[in-house]
Amino acid sequence: MPVSTLHIGGQFVFFPLQMRIVSIFCLVSIPFSFVYVGIVFQGFTPEHWCRDPAVSGIRERCSWSLQDARRATVPLMNSSVGVTYNQCQRLDMDWNATGLTCDNPESELIQAQLSTLPMTGCTDGWEYDYEGRQSFVTEFDLVCADAWYVDMFQAMLSVGFLVGSIAIGYLADKYGRMKSFLMTNFFIGVAGILVATAPNYIALLVFRVLFGFGVKGGWMVGYVLITELVGVEYRRTVGVTYQMFFSLGILILPLLAYFIPNWRWLQVVFTIPYICFLTYYWFIPESPRWLLSQNKRNEALEITKAIAKENKKTLSKNTETLTDENTDSISTASFMDLFKTSKLRKFTFILSFNWFTSAVVYQGLIMRLGILGGNVYVDFLISGIVELPAAFLILLTIERIGRRLPFAAANIVAGAACLITAFIPDSMFWLKSAVACVGRLGITMAFEMVVFVNTELYPTVIRNLGVSVCSTLCDIGGIIAPFLLYRLAVIWLELPLIIFGTKTEHKLCCLYCQMSPNVPN
Repeated sequence: MPVSTLHIGGQFVFFPLQMRIVSIFCLVSIPFSFVYVGIVFQGFTPEHWCRDPAVSGIRERCSWSLQDARRATVPLMNSSVGVTYNQCQRLDMDWNATGLTCDNPESELIQAQLSTLPMTGCTDGWEYDYEGRQSFVTEFDLVCADAWYVDMFQAMLSVGFLVGSIAIGYLADKYGRMKSFLMTNFFIGVAGILVATAPNYIALLVFRVLFGFGVKGGWMVGYVLITELVGVEYRRTVGVTYQMFFSLGILILPLLAYFIPNWRWLQVVFTIPYICFLTYYWFIPESPRWLLSQNKRNEALEITKAIAKENKKTLSKNTETLTDENTDSISTASFMDLFKTSKLRKFTFILSFNWFTSAVVYQGLIMRLGILGGNVYVDFLISGIVELPAAFLILLTIERIGRRLPFAAANIVAGAACLITAFIPDSMFWLKSAVACVGRLGITMAFEMVVFVNTELYPTVIRNLGVSVCSTLCDIGGIIAPFLLYRLAVIWLELPLIIFGTKTEHKLCCLYCQMSPNVPN
């Protein structure tokens, strides 16, 4: 009886070689989290209002702070968050001809006149109260009528994710996991530096697409490769651990952003790890399962022998007849293979929908931290800590009660928390924050389960392509999420939470109505 590739992982799993490979590849998830939600810091929009040359002259002459000048010269307006200073219009008047003096920056006469004076646009640019933080928003003045350009910055990353995950997934199934991984990281290194040096906003968007093209595809290739190098019974553990390092990156990101307040240098820091990953050429072997799926038995056997030697194990004599139990007559992956049977079609459609909703809610909740006010570094760090238990909850539950129930429970918690948080008054700050954190935990758990279940449901020959194609709906969700969050928040700050909660409950209905109780088993 031939030895299947399952015995490659099952016999040697978590001996020195597998432990080394999994540990090294988990590092790939850390910078991926930087890229995925780095807009919270790179695209930070500070308090801003129209610049008035006359006011700037008075402020300089009187040594006023920005806040003093704003209180004296910027009119108030009603907004979705209450009464605030007008950010997109200024008074059309000559401040040098008023009674405004250095000793009286809050003249009662001037304040009484503010509501009756004519208004004009920000023809001379904006003042920013960013305390030394430099984002691409402040550099390119992406506020007021141009605020939607910030949404485009994140959407273009997801466009790159969308195209790159399909293209690189196909290349990984056709030419090999490691070749595709190394090529992708070289591409990411070049594109990342181009983003950091973009001379204008249009160039920034173009380079951002190229950057995203490589980042998502490279991450997915790494995920598939480590799950193929271990036994089937350990795939869930290494898959969840791989994603847990994404959450670790979420904890590191606010610390990097705090000490690197310039968005261009922050981009350089995001890129450097991908250049370092090129050294994996000397440490990581090709996937024996992929080699067998391509009928490259000799190469697979050599790698298997090397694995056995490093692990100080002896291969059985019938290893010479090594085969892959999942390999069929297909030698190369094809998009249509994902719809070849009714079961594969069902898996593809359900997984795609769950990728979409998970991405919209997860990304939306994180980006929401950047518009709530308060200390974004502390808020981001706390929300990141909440993610860590998700991986442990998954590992504790999936082997005991299966996949469907934990996945459904995670979605119920996430959806309910979003809806409840929207209606908790701001005066109950700690309760509102606690419920929001529970929602973040729920959607993180649901998102992580989608990823590893996706790898379980496809055979080796189309596994990387299957994960890549289904995850394209995640990227479409990523394109929609920033517009959904930022534009709806202008109407009402809590409106996006209601949408997120509704989407999550809809996903729960889809899961129960279309996925049978034993899928995934």
